[in-house]
Amino acid sequence: MAGVITIRVSSNANEIARGLDDFIRRQLPFAIAQGVNLTANRVAGDETENIVKTFKNPSPFTRKAVGIKRAKKGSPTAVVFMKDATAAYLQPYETGGAHRLAGTALLNPKDINLNQYGQLPRGIMAKLRGRKDIYIGVIQTAKGSINGVWQRLDVTNKGTTRRKRVERGSVHDKHLGALKLLIRFGDALPVKQQLNWGKKAKQTVDQWIDRDLSTALAAARRTAR
Repeated sequence: MAGVITIRVSSNANEIARGLDDFIRRQLPFAIAQGVNLTANRVAGDETENIVKTFKNPSPFTRKAVGIKRAKKGSPTAVVFMKDATAAYLQPYETGGAHRLAGTALLNPKDINLNQYGQLPRGIMAKLRGRKDIYIGVIQTAKGSINGVWQRLDVTNKGTTRRKRVERGSVHDKHLGALKLLIRFGDALPVKQQLNWGKKAKQTVDQWIDRDLSTALAAARRTAR
């Protein structure tokens, strides 16, 4: 599926089988699958930790981006992947490029409360559209055109109230009056952080796959006694 990032963790069963007795050889496919899954779990854990470090305080939705398709007795390959729902917007953090936008524009909060993860609350645009004191569109300012979500301020054209509002960054439109910019619409910006998903996964696999296979085989031997 497009946008899905996968890492395959597999092993050479024939190489490991040499020199083992018949009982262990029969148990080998299951043991290999167990060992591969141990390593796959480590990869998934390291990648989740990598996401947390890269984004500092990601939402639970982003934290749960990593999935595992586990190895089985007849298929000694595990797949660690980025779930479809998050793969598309996290892809640039691996390959480079611009942010993937859910809509037609990047929402750049200016003067509006964010949730605990530093993001706009879900459904905020629908709520803002329904408010009488909100204007959504382009406003001409001294610095050029700004497209965004504006709050209409209940002030007069003269007096200290308007001057205080202007000092706080509001603008004045001849038709709409004083406005405060809540959210600015913009184009997708280049991604700066890098997940290094593939590199991190390879490091984990190289470090643990042999040890995890040995652990699984040792467990199979104990079962045989």
